Amino acid sequence: MTPTVDVTNVNPNAREAKYAVRGEIVAKAYEYAADIASGKGSNLPFDRVVYCNIGNPQQLGQKPVSFFRQVLALCDYPDVLDNPKVEELYPADAVARARRYLAAIPGGVGAYSQSKGVALLRQEVAAAIEKRDGHPCSPDDLFLTDGASPTCHYLMKTLLRNKSDGVLTPMPQYPLYSATLELYDGSLVPYYLAEEKGWGMDVNHLKECVDKARAEGTVVRAMVVINPGNPTGQVLDEADQRAVVQFCKQENLLLVADEVYQDNVYREGKKFTSFKKIVRDLGSEYADFPLISMHSVSKGFYGECGRRAGYMEVIGINDEVKDIFLKLASVSLCSNISGQICMALVMNPPKPGEPSYELYEREKNDVLGSLKRRAVRLTSALDSLDGVSCNPAEGALYAFPRLYLPDKFCAEAKKIGREPDMHYCMKMLDATGVVTVPGSGFGQVPGTHHFRTTFLPSEQDIETVITNITTFHNNLMKEYS
Repeated sequence: MTPTVDVTNVNPNAREAKYAVRGEIVAKAYEYAADIASGKGSNLPFDRVVYCNIGNPQQLGQKPVSFFRQVLALCDYPDVLDNPKVEELYPADAVARARRYLAAIPGGVGAYSQSKGVALLRQEVAAAIEKRDGHPCSPDDLFLTDGASPTCHYLMKTLLRNKSDGVLTPMPQYPLYSATLELYDGSLVPYYLAEEKGWGMDVNHLKECVDKARAEGTVVRAMVVINPGNPTGQVLDEADQRAVVQFCKQENLLLVADEVYQDNVYREGKKFTSFKKIVRDLGSEYADFPLISMHSVSKGFYGECGRRAGYMEVIGINDEVKDIFLKLASVSLCSNISGQICMALVMNPPKPGEPSYELYEREKNDVLGSLKRRAVRLTSALDSLDGVSCNPAEGALYAFPRLYLPDKFCAEAKKIGREPDMHYCMKMLDATGVVTVPGSGFGQVPGTHHFRTTFLPSEQDIETVITNITTFHNNLMKEYS
C-alpha cells in the first residue's frame, strides 16, 4: 500500500526548497554535540562544537541589553509592578516603559493584538524611522512581524502568480530568498555581486540580467538588496543606492530592502543609509516608488534571535495590496507580543538623561567595538592563508572567504556527489568542530568556491577558531596538493 504521506506525494516545491544555513552540516554538528554531551565524544578531535553557521549572537555568549530584558521581564510578570519596592529592583525608566506598554496592550503579552501589531508599538517604531531618515513614517505603513522572514513570505505569496514571475536576487544571497521563491513557485533571477570590487553592484550588469530573464519569458517583478550584505558584509554607498532606485523605477520593479544589519557597520568611512531615505531624498518624482523595507531584533548589538521580532514598512504600494498583506498577517492572527515590545525597544532605546542610558550606551559600544575587532581579526587571518582570499567585512556578522582548492580535492568531492566547498566545510567540521556554511548554499559565480563563517565567538574563542581553521586548511592543502 502506498503511504498516506511520503516524499513522493508531498508538494514538490516544499520538497525541493533548500536552506543551507540549517542543512546537512548542521545536522552532523548536532550529532557531534549530542555525543560530547553524553560522554560518547572522547574519540573526536575536538571537545565542543562551535556554531559559526548562523548569526545567533547569544548562543555564542553575547549578553542581552539589560534595559530590553528588564522591560520584557516586567511585561511578562506585571505583578512585580505592584511591588512598592519595584524601583529598587528595576530602573525607573524600565518600570515606566513597562507600565506604558501594558496600558496599551489589553490582556498583556498573553493576548492577541491587532494583526499589524500593537498600535502604540507601531507608533514608536514609526517615530524612530522618521528620526533616522528625516522623512515622515506612518504607523499604518508598518507591520510588526515574527522576525524579518514573514515579510519575505508575505511578499512571495502575494507577488508570485506562477513560475514565469521572477525576483532579481543577489548572488551570493541569504537562502531565505531562494527557498521562498521555490516554495511559492517563482523564479530566481540572479545578479552577481562583484567580489573583486568589494562585493559591489553594477547597474549595467543588473540591466543585462533583467533583459536576459525577460528574453527567456520571465516577468521580473522585484529586486532584492541586502544592505549591509549577507553573506558578503559590504555596506552600500549612497550613490550605488540611488543608482539601484533609479534602475528599479526605469524597469518598473518593486524594491525589497533587507536592512536587518543596519546597526552592524564597522568600516571607517562607511555608514548605513536606508533605502527609504534614498527614495524620499530623490523627491516628488519618486513619491509613488514601491519599496518594502525590513528590520529585525535578531542582529545588531542586541541579537535577540529567539524573540522572533521584526517589522516591514510598505510604501508606494496601493491600499488593495496592503490589504492582502494584512489578510496574510491575519491568518496568523498577530506576531508574538513580547517580540513586538522588543522591536519597539530596539527602535526606541533609553535617551540621554534617563536612568538606563549610560549602561545602555556602554553595553552597545562594548558589543559593537568587539564585533569590529573580531571582524578585522578573522578576515585578516583568512586572507593570509594560502589558497584563500577574503574581503574585509564592512558590516553584518560574517566573513565570506573564497577558496582556491586543489584539483585533486575537487575531483574527490565530485566523486561523492558534493560541491567542493560543501566537502570542505564538512571536513572542517569533522576535524575542528567549527560549523560553517558552503558558499554553494548562497549562490556564487560558477566555478568559484566559498564558505561563510560568523565572527560571533568571543574574542578569546575567535582566536581558537582561527587557529583550528588555519591548521585544518594548511593540512588539507598539503594533503591534496
